[in-house]
Amino acid sequence: MMNHRKMFFLAMLFCVVVNASAQSIPEWKMIHPGVWKAVIGKADAMTLLSVADARPNLQAMSKLPSKSFPLPKGEISMTVVDHKTYLRFPLEKGEQLYGFGLNFKNVNQRGKIFNLHVDHYDGQDNGRTHAPVPFYVSSNGYGVLIDAARYITVYAGSGVRTDAKNPPELMDRNTNKKWSAHPYSDAVEILVPADGASIYVFEGPTPMQVVQRYNLMNGGGYLPPKWGLGFTQRVPTLYSQSDILKEVQQFKEHAFPLDFIGVEPGWQSMAYPCTFEWDKTRFPAPQAFIDSLSRQGIRANLWLNPYVSPVGTLYPKLKPLSGSHTVWNGIVPDITIPKTQQILKEHFFKLHLQLGVSGYKMDETDGYDSWLWPDVATFPSGFSAEQMRQVYGLKMQQMTAGWFREMNKRTYGLTRASNAGASGMPYVIYNDYYDHKDFITALVNSSFAGVLWTPEVRASKTAEEWVRRIQSVCFSPMAMLNAWADGTKPWSFPEVEKAVQDVAQLRMQLLPYIYNCFAQYHFEGKPPFRAMQLVDGFRFSTKDQYMMGDHILVAPMFAGEKTRTVYFPEGKWYDFYTGDFVGENQSLVITASLEKIPLFVREGGIIPMVPPHFHAPAPGEKLALEIRHYGKMPASAELYDDDGVSFDYEKGMNSKTKLVVSKNEKGELKGNLIRSSTEKVFSYKDEVVWKFMTKQ
Repeated sequence: MMNHRKMFFLAMLFCVVVNASAQSIPEWKMIHPGVWKAVIGKADAMTLLSVADARPNLQAMSKLPSKSFPLPKGEISMTVVDHKTYLRFPLEKGEQLYGFGLNFKNVNQRGKIFNLHVDHYDGQDNGRTHAPVPFYVSSNGYGVLIDAARYITVYAGSGVRTDAKNPPELMDRNTNKKWSAHPYSDAVEILVPADGASIYVFEGPTPMQVVQRYNLMNGGGYLPPKWGLGFTQRVPTLYSQSDILKEVQQFKEHAFPLDFIGVEPGWQSMAYPCTFEWDKTRFPAPQAFIDSLSRQGIRANLWLNPYVSPVGTLYPKLKPLSGSHTVWNGIVPDITIPKTQQILKEHFFKLHLQLGVSGYKMDETDGYDSWLWPDVATFPSGFSAEQMRQVYGLKMQQMTAGWFREMNKRTYGLTRASNAGASGMPYVIYNDYYDHKDFITALVNSSFAGVLWTPEVRASKTAEEWVRRIQSVCFSPMAMLNAWADGTKPWSFPEVEKAVQDVAQLRMQLLPYIYNCFAQYHFEGKPPFRAMQLVDGFRFSTKDQYMMGDHILVAPMFAGEKTRTVYFPEGKWYDFYTGDFVGENQSLVITASLEKIPLFVREGGIIPMVPPHFHAPAPGEKLALEIRHYGKMPASAELYDDDGVSFDYEKGMNSKTKLVVSKNEKGELKGNLIRSSTEKVFSYKDEVVWKFMTKQ
């Protein structure tokens, strides 16, 4: 009996040794400037980055400062046991952690536990969200990415090991009021349910430079078409083409900007599941409909979800290439298979893109578990249901974006699911959760995840809430009113129609500045809308204000609030509307009128603007240019431009014009616009008005 027990014990020990990876101390290799990679065990064939399929911008990455690997290598451990990968990264006291995907409640994530799982956000920051990006940024100036398409569990400084290098202080709860149920933890620990994974570490030395490297490794942020940055209205579900054209006329009558219309499920002959084919009763002449919009300077964006109806012509072609389970009685195409991609491409090109459709809203690729395919589902590619859940929305973005690129047309749309590697995708995330304050926190957190997010407007209980929500969305990646369910219009509350119109027009006036912000995103990796924690010299904790580009601080107001606290980074800050000095490196309680969203500009901020207009400028159209300067110091900036619709800018068809403010012999500020001799595109008139907002 004893011999049998010994043999059993030795066999179990042998299994543990065999299952454990010998590589407990990883071997790091610099693969890009300031980016290191290590592989533990046997990584999956399909990863998040392989699905995104982006090419790194090495030239831009090489311009960032670089010193050395930003973590103590000996304190990082990686082990594979029982088909699971265990990772551990050290933390210092006072170190804060940002990221872990699109979260809605908190910005500092230290001490949190996440199960990173693509899902509809349901009110808790637990990892189940629309973009559960397994990437985090440290306030100490480094970042970590786990490139695995799995349900990853993260203990972001919450678990305490018996062999911890910096164990928590032992306390007696009976006598010590400082006792906590969550003792200090000196590590981030991560569980990947796979035989291995690829891990990336990003150098800073600042959090902003970490984020830049991450975005640039994924090709740089997306540069939308100019029309995508205008105003969009999504119409009620069953609107016909005549209903939509009437709504466009109403926008004209109310002198309200409009650049693209979102056409909801009723455009299809069946939705939930979908045919992706035009309904002949509501849309008897889709080509004429799209042409009519185009003549008025408006694009069409089509709603869809990817689940194929048995009554559509795609069904018999895709049935053998689909998963084992249905969603709303529709098959789930395995879009990782090239043949599936080709079938979809031919269908969408023929019925949509060749007609002039400008983009898509891709719905319901996120959750809930009771809606989507279960984890027991199988797919013909051999990838698991778990892997497909984590990448489906990401792959839909990559696939459809490629179709528009083939036509040399930029697109801009909406998605419900995304993941790592999506920085260069032409999609903005939205959802059905509808908390205004949490929407702003999500906008802040999106800058750590390499995704775009819109705090869209749907409905409001009061006129005050309506105008406050519209103000916020006009200072986000997509200014969208989503009226699919209730038919609201920008003028639904007549008492604030003027305030709503004013902020929509202000966005249109700021298009040169906003377009510059996205150019920075593309060429430098800087998020266009970014957390205050990414600003050098910011020492406060906040989740309800953010930066739009380098110069404008946005501090949204919420219904029921007459005042709010604004936290200003180092340097002098000025009121956007008046140019008056406000504060520096301090917190201030401000009072804001209902008509204006609080905006502030840093010292030396140069803000290019154009007159109010109702559509983004078309290629070749020339607009008057007003350039505002804030503060009392000389400054310079760059004004980027291209045709706003194609990818020709990648071939040098663009311009980068210098905007310079200097002092003359009398000490007075003067402005100068310096155009390059190699300039290919410039969408502004020769006469430039300089406006010095701050009294000298």
